[in-house]
Amino acid sequence: MTNPYDARATLDLPEGRIGYYRLAALEEAGIVDVARLPFSIRILLENILRHAGNGIINEEHVRAVAGWRPEPDRSVEVPFMPGRVVLQDFTGVPAVVDLAAMRDAIAALGGSPDRINPLVPTDLVIDHSVQVDFFGTPTAFRLNVEREMERNGERYQLLRWAQRAFRDFRVVPPGTGIVHQVNLEYLASVVRTADTGEGPIAFPDTLVGTDSHTTMINGLGVVGWGVGGIEAEAVMLGQPYFMQLPEVVGMKLSGQLPSGATATDLVLTVTQQLRSFGVVGRFVEFFGPGLHTLGLADRATIANMSPEYGATIGFFPVDDETLRYLERTGRPADLVTRVEALCRAQQLFHTPDAPEPEYSAVLELDLASVEPSLAGPRRPQDRVVLGELRQSFYHALPSLVPAKGKRPAPQQDRSRWLGEGGAAPTVAATSNPDIAHVANVEYEGSTFDLHDGSVVIAAITSCTNTSNPSVMLGAGLLAQKAVARGLSRKPWVKTSLAPGSKVVTDYLKAGGVLAALERLGFHLVGYGCTTCIGNSGPLAEPIANAINEHGLVCAAVLSGNRNFEARVHPLVRASYLGSPMLVVAYAIAGRIDIDLSSEPLGEGTDGEPVYLRDVWPTPAEVRAAVDTALSPETFAREYAGVFEGDDLWKRVTVPEAAGGRFAWDAQSTYIANPPFFEGMEMEPEPVTDVADARVLAWLGDSVTTDHISPAGAIPKDGPAGRWLVTQGVQPADFNTFGSRRGNHEVMMRGTFANIRIRNRLAGGAEGGWTEHVPTQEILSIYDAAMRYRDEETPLIVLGGKEYGSGSSRDWAAKGTSLLGVRAVIAESYERIHRSNLIGMGVLPLQFQSGESAESLGLTGRERFSITGVAADSVSPAGTAHVTAIDDGGTDTTFEVLVRLDTPVEVQYYRHGGILPYVLRNLARER
Repeated sequence: MTNPYDARATLDLPEGRIGYYRLAALEEAGIVDVARLPFSIRILLENILRHAGNGIINEEHVRAVAGWRPEPDRSVEVPFMPGRVVLQDFTGVPAVVDLAAMRDAIAALGGSPDRINPLVPTDLVIDHSVQVDFFGTPTAFRLNVEREMERNGERYQLLRWAQRAFRDFRVVPPGTGIVHQVNLEYLASVVRTADTGEGPIAFPDTLVGTDSHTTMINGLGVVGWGVGGIEAEAVMLGQPYFMQLPEVVGMKLSGQLPSGATATDLVLTVTQQLRSFGVVGRFVEFFGPGLHTLGLADRATIANMSPEYGATIGFFPVDDETLRYLERTGRPADLVTRVEALCRAQQLFHTPDAPEPEYSAVLELDLASVEPSLAGPRRPQDRVVLGELRQSFYHALPSLVPAKGKRPAPQQDRSRWLGEGGAAPTVAATSNPDIAHVANVEYEGSTFDLHDGSVVIAAITSCTNTSNPSVMLGAGLLAQKAVARGLSRKPWVKTSLAPGSKVVTDYLKAGGVLAALERLGFHLVGYGCTTCIGNSGPLAEPIANAINEHGLVCAAVLSGNRNFEARVHPLVRASYLGSPMLVVAYAIAGRIDIDLSSEPLGEGTDGEPVYLRDVWPTPAEVRAAVDTALSPETFAREYAGVFEGDDLWKRVTVPEAAGGRFAWDAQSTYIANPPFFEGMEMEPEPVTDVADARVLAWLGDSVTTDHISPAGAIPKDGPAGRWLVTQGVQPADFNTFGSRRGNHEVMMRGTFANIRIRNRLAGGAEGGWTEHVPTQEILSIYDAAMRYRDEETPLIVLGGKEYGSGSSRDWAAKGTSLLGVRAVIAESYERIHRSNLIGMGVLPLQFQSGESAESLGLTGRERFSITGVAADSVSPAGTAHVTAIDDGGTDTTFEVLVRLDTPVEVQYYRHGGILPYVLRNLARER
């Protein structure tokens, strides 16, 4: 490695001398004033400086980052070299499938399969597969883990193979925790060390992850964000992550949170404010006097929801609280010393008197203004103050009622409910006579009314909040007080507790509150994402039938980070995000159409009404519980064997072919060799303009990757379900779309198949339907795409604002590509999905400002031709010409922006995607 600015120096630490690359060397060369740079940009600068001269990064890149300005030059592209990669299994399995397929493909091109091997340390945490099949009993956790292993044996064979076949690839087995919480509590080190051949060096921890909530680690002062699986694979193989220099929005915090407000209320407030301001594609950095009133776990909660407010990262710089957190979570003392020494030496350590960096814009938030809140019913940025929730729900109700003529909601397979550990109900329900839609239900010995607004799911779930001891112990204290007053959950509420690590149940026990949570039905169901990602499991059959037959708009309350339509459960039309304390409260109330600020939760054993304020823990009580229940020894004990797994994991067999290649099973419906590299040559076929394309789908605003590629239940009457049946899979064994992302046959059939997606070419139907324009026949989107393919007709998709928001779901792009879509034309894109489209060779085009499909008078039934997008004419940030001709021969012409924002994205597009580009380069190096 070269040292162009003579930047390499040494730090004297108690453990010995260690090298580092001094940012001060750039100041001495007159290149930068480090203090004026945002802290996140300083970390990027160190990354570029340290890799300068490696054959990819040069002095121009160093000067470009050092010259960052509040309005950065958007034409500047810099190659970021993340220090590690984190994966979760829903996105990690398809990534491993791709890598296994690349080993086959490079062998076919004459290269060595061993060239396909992670060059960057990679950790995969299995957290997305556990479902809440059993709940409400002490055996729920064990039974859910057993069911998880039964369903996912083939997937876990692949991951066990990867653990053995690839270097620097570790797997955290199922039943351990959620990737972001494990990363926060154990994997992340803030400062890493490596031996460069010239002795050890220390440098800031950086990463990318295949989950949009990778940003949670920003709360620890670590720069990292979510990328698509295909981008992560390229980074794993030693490729840089090319990026434009971002704008950095500073959010100045003042004051402190008032009594009664939680970190959850704060993050919902931040999400609403930043989403309203507009921070897509930008960094957000928090600073100000209020910063030092927030604990590390509170910061991690705010950083976690960075995708929900649209930012690339939500960064908190390293400070004294960071060091305290490392100590509290059992990190070694020499690591804590190293973190402080390096960060102070590199001007990466924030102090209250530190000069304010320059920012692209500054927003302010007085923490004292934060109020108890929830967000919903279907977007995380739609915050509602607690006292206004009832009226807000009534206002939204007309838009939530099932559409007339809509296909019936998907029926649940009864076999998935029989034998589940539902706790017997103990409290009769009361009905609200003002609600029009009411169903009388008999269930397990009780009769009650279910109506619009009834809460049917209450889930303490998601790393967003379960990583925060204050709100988790707060929920336990609230439960303790509620039980003492004689309150209990309503019988129609499915309750669950799914923490992000085993540490949580340890401290809930140590704090003496787990028993009270269990009395209210919040038994441990698993250590994983569960309800937050749609793995909520089935509702009781009588409740599901009542919702279906009466068209009820029932609700879920969860301590998660997303509540998009049909995400939590296909039968739940209103989902609200809130703190774990409020989750417990709504499980007791049993309805969302209640003002908990003034109406009682229920009646106590003394016959008196019990209000939320009567059971809400005080800040002093929460602090005392945290001080009593948490210890560094707990973290050290639980993470000692984090990569080992239980006996079920150890018994998973590992198939392997010769030469380190994977032994594909042609009969597997979970894992299949994908078609992405079939027939690939060393030189790519020239990309041509698009001629006479048809619109496969015309979608509106805020279409999420959940809409495009759902993760939840597989409907038995949809294309994917029908295909599985032909393969001999019974509906009870379908599992979820997320669990089958290793099989392209399932996933391409599930693309645009969300039951709540609204396609304007679907004749008013809701779900994955479209019109085959030449015949005017309404077909499933998959069947229409296959018919167009047989007719050799290229396809496009029309979209609105924020197209592709939500999860970093590469299958939303992979499926789009496999359906034959050449281009998407939308009003704006969410960052990760735009990159994923390019990574799969699909061209993202953007309407000119102020224009849309509606304003141009399009019907979606025209034939579209797009010029200026051929390989020899496309350029970064260029324009293309679109001509849309209707059946009468009338044409509409307009210009669109080509959202290939950087030169390397143009290269990816010309090669048909990022992985073919990387594979060809690796094959040439043989």
